[in-house]
Amino acid sequence: MKSIAALVFPGFETLDYFGPIEMLGGFGEQTHIITVAKGRDPVPSVHGQKIVVDKTIAEKNDYDLLLIPGGVSALAAAKDQELMDWIRQVSATAERVMAVCTGSVVLGMTGVLDGRKATTNKLDFNNTVHLAPNVDWVKQARWVKDGKFFTSSGVSAGMDMALAVMADLYGMDMAERLALSSEYEWHKDPNRDPFAQLAGLI
Repeated sequence: MKSIAALVFPGFETLDYFGPIEMLGGFGEQTHIITVAKGRDPVPSVHGQKIVVDKTIAEKNDYDLLLIPGGVSALAAAKDQELMDWIRQVSATAERVMAVCTGSVVLGMTGVLDGRKATTNKLDFNNTVHLAPNVDWVKQARWVKDGKFFTSSGVSAGMDMALAVMADLYGMDMAERLALSSEYEWHKDPNRDPFAQLAGLI
C-alpha cells in the first residue's frame, strides 16, 4: 500500500484537495491518504470547513506520493521556508509528485521543477508563473506529466490528473473503474484544455 502525503495549509482550495483524493484513494487497498500540515490544529479551507491533520511536516518526510493543492493562499504558504524545504525533501524520494492549480507554482518555486514542463491555473497563469521562471510552463494543457511530476490546471483538472496518476501506477483499467465508481467523466486527453483559450493564453 502506497502512502500519499496530502498537504494542506490555511485557505487551501477545497476541490484541489478533495477531488484528487477521491481518485487517489483507490478502492481502499492501494493507497493510504495522510493529511499533512505544518501544525497540529485543524486546517480551514478557503470555504471555511476544517480538516483534521494526521501528520505534521516535522514528523515525517518519506512518502510514496505527494499531493499539493492550490488556492488563493498557496503563494502565501510558499513564503514559509520550512514548508518549502519539506516539499523539496519529500519530492526528492517520492515515486510521484502531484500539484493542482497554484500548487504547481508553489512546487515550481521550490526548484524541483526547474527545466521540466508543468502547467497551472489558466486564469492566474500570467500572474503567477513568473515566480518560478526556470519551469517550462505549458499554456495549453489539462495536466502535464514530466517524469514523476504531474501538474494540473485549475481546480477540477486535479481529478483528471489524479486518475492519470492512478493509471500510471495501477493501469488504465483501474483508473477507468475509479472514474466510473465516482460517476465522473474523465477527460483523458491532457491536451484538452479549452480554458487556455478562454483565458486568452493562446
